[in-house]
Amino acid sequence: MSDICEVFCINKEAVDNVRAQMLHPTLVADIAEIFKVLGDPTRMRLLYALAQRELCVCDLSAVLGMTQSAISHQLRVLRSARLVRYRKAGKIVYYTLADAHVTQFIDVGVDHAREPRQ
Repeated sequence: MSDICEVFCINKEAVDNVRAQMLHPTLVADIAEIFKVLGDPTRMRLLYALAQRELCVCDLSAVLGMTQSAISHQLRVLRSARLVRYRKAGKIVYYTLADAHVTQFIDVGVDHAREPRQ
């Protein structure tokens, strides 16, 4: 059983319909960059921790067993990708997920990863 078409046949209507709905290349590049950032296990651990609650760098360091410097570096990457935001409370900086879309990325990723492999 082959996993490719055995004959070359283009459905013009289907092709035209999908072409009309394709994303602009700049938007595609932006989306790919987000997924590249999400593709790092350390950053995913940070995001998952922040999905539980708002945490400061010291707390994140304790949760993940990493140095504050390493945590700060990863948070800068996540901030530049607009996946996290922060607020200052005196001398403490608290991080949280940027918005509900980031929570959805995490939830969908976790659900998909937990599905049985076929």
